Amino acid sequence: MSDVLEEITPLSEKDCFYIVDRHKTEFTYPLHQHREYELNFVENASGVTRIVGDSVETVADYDLVLICSENLEHAWDNGSCTSPDIREITVQFSPDLLSGNLMAKNQFASIMKMFRDADHGVAFPMHTIMKVYGELDSLASETEDFMRFLKLLKILYTLSSNEYRILASSSFSHAARNPESRRVQKIKQYINDHYTETLRLEDMSRLVGMTPTSFSRFFKLRTGKSLSDYVLDIRLGFAARMLVDSTNNISEICFECGFNNLSNFNRIFKSRRGVTPKEFRAMYKKNKLII
Repeated sequence: MSDVLEEITPLSEKDCFYIVDRHKTEFTYPLHQHREYELNFVENASGVTRIVGDSVETVADYDLVLICSENLEHAWDNGSCTSPDIREITVQFSPDLLSGNLMAKNQFASIMKMFRDADHGVAFPMHTIMKVYGELDSLASETEDFMRFLKLLKILYTLSSNEYRILASSSFSHAARNPESRRVQKIKQYINDHYTETLRLEDMSRLVGMTPTSFSRFFKLRTGKSLSDYVLDIRLGFAARMLVDSTNNISEICFECGFNNLSNFNRIFKSRRGVTPKEFRAMYKKNKLII
């Protein structure tokens, strides 16, 4: 997007990563994106609104997010937070830092999978955050650069070996999920090409040579979602993208993205995104910086 701030980080070619540990009373940095991977930890920030792609969530006292995409807009907004002392630890590193033959070894498989998932942004639950809190807390104060690098590697491994949630939808971020079976790929491509139309289970199951019942079971097993839920998420992702990128009114976006009822679209959008389409658009507009 041309009107989202492109952050230029202070990393040089000789740096492994950049880290800053700061205390603040508010978030002032606008919606932005950058090439570097980013691990961002926030403490004492209950009520802050976190925006990652089309994911809009209110965080609790602790929040930890990994973003591994140069085209994924993100920002932290003050929201309803009144904390006088917010702590934020930000670690940024080049996508090239952990690459090559070493990262192809089995020992790094979970980290590489996490990086692929973090193309959409991933958030970690409290019990996972607590497993790395000690290392995060001491990362910036570590005086030996090599030991600091090892600490970061340990943090990434621990995070990748525990639970996390994917944030942005694939239709919003224009990024594919992890490699999947040909049947699933074929159906997902069909949905992306026809999400504005009426999608019938019978037609999609016929595409992959399965009965509707078998196909429904197969799709949920492979994706973790029912077909109807997946189609709904795709339509919402495209709708969120249009709310950000276009000036079309909400009613137009509703029907252009395959919804046939405006009130139903507003209700579903709020239930899935936490805000109404109007609020979502206003939030993005507020956090944008035209450059």
